[in-house]
Parts: sequence; structure tokens; C-alpha cells
Amino acid sequence: MKMRCAFLLPGLLLAGCATTPPSEDPVLIKVTEMDDRLQRVERVTGNDSLMQLAAQVDQMQSEIRELRGQVETLGHQSESASDRQRDQYVDIDQRLQALEQQPSLPVARAGDRAAGAVVATSGSSSGATDRVRYEAAFDLLKESRYEEARGAFQQFLGDYPDSNLAGHSQYWLAETYYVGQDYEAALPEFRKVVDRYPASRKIPDAMLKIGYCRDELGDKRGARDMLVTVTRDYPETTAARLAGQRLEKLDGGS
Repeated sequence: MKMRCAFLLPGLLLAGCATTPPSEDPVLIKVTEMDDRLQRVERVTGNDSLMQLAAQVDQMQSEIRELRGQVETLGHQSESASDRQRDQYVDIDQRLQALEQQPSLPVARAGDRAAGAVVATSGSSSGATDRVRYEAAFDLLKESRYEEARGAFQQFLGDYPDSNLAGHSQYWLAETYYVGQDYEAALPEFRKVVDRYPASRKIPDAMLKIGYCRDELGDKRGARDMLVTVTRDYPETTAARLAGQRLEKLDGGS
């Protein structure tokens, strides 16, 4: 009997081990399930975070692009305004110098010019020639006293409509509006130079300014037509060179 029990005991132990393998341990199974669930949760959480981060990055990039566009627009507007202002000052300075150097317009003596200034501002034409009156009005323009210069040129044109300086006076009258960026008022005044004084040497300059005014007022086609006419009809003038420069800006979209 003892020997039979001794013989059966190892067999029963082996049978017990075979019916309950380690992989089916309830504790181990539970741990494995919890580990799987944790990994799934971590993956889902990680994906949500990445999606949120990607959305934030996209939003920031969009805002950066918008800000960059605004900066470029402001830069372009500032540069265009600076270019226009520089062109205006360069243009008037060149024409003032050119007029001062014209041999047909000698500089009046100091006493005559002072008398002319009094005459120009008072409205009286006695005791002054058309040239003295013209020089007096022109001095006001050079001193940037634009309203006074405008009145002096208007008075000159009223008193000396047939003077050989009338075309010049009309041009500088228009210029008093142009330097103040009153392009609507300047445009018809420059037009009068072309219409009323066809023999004036200021015709190319007046046509140039007509093109400038049209450009500033948004009439790009009209501006381009006038500037092309200046370069074609007066190719050797300073006005033609400036017209070509403005055409390059118009054609370039600036």
C-alpha cells in the first residue's frame, strides 16, 4: 500500500501541473489586460496631444503669414510715398535751377526785385515791368510761400496776358498746387499751359506734370498715355527722362 501511494504521488503532481499552466494564472491575466489598456490610453492621449499641437502650429503659421503680409504692405506703401515725395522735390528743384540758368530771364537787380515784390503783393502794376513782376512772384515760390506766389502769378497773368513769360507763369501757378499735393487743382492749371501757350518752352514740363497728376488721381491709363507722348515728342529733354522713369514704375506695378 505504501509503495502504491509512493508510486501514484508523482503522477498526481504532474497531472496537477499540466492542468494549471502558468499562462492561465488569473493574476497574470489581469495584469496583462491592464497593461494593454494602459498602452491604448497612452496612444490615444499621445495622438490627441499631437493633434492639438499641430493645430496650434498651423494657427501660429497662419498668423505669421498674415503679419508678414501686413508688414510687406506697409513697407510698400511707405516706400511708394517716399518715392513720390522724393520725385516731387527733385523735380521742382531741377526746374527751379533750370529756370534760374535760362539766359532769356536775367536776374533782376535787388532794388527792382524788392519793388516788384511790393507790386506783386499789393496788386498794383504801376512802376514795374512784366519781368520784374515775374521775378518777384518766382522769389515767393523759391521761398516756399506758395499761397503768396500763387496770388502773384495770378495777378501777373491778369496784368500781362500776352507776355512771353505768361506760359512760365501759368506753369509755376500750377506748381503751387502740385507741391501741396492738390492734384485735382493742379491738373487743369497744367492743362492751361498746353492749351493756351503752345509756343512755351514749359510745354514738356506741363505735359509731364499732367501725367504725374493723372497717376496720383488713379488714372493710370491716362497717365501712361501722356508720359509716352512726352518721351516721344520731346526725347532730349529732362521731362522725357523723368517721364521714362515714371513709366518704369507704372509698368512695374509700383
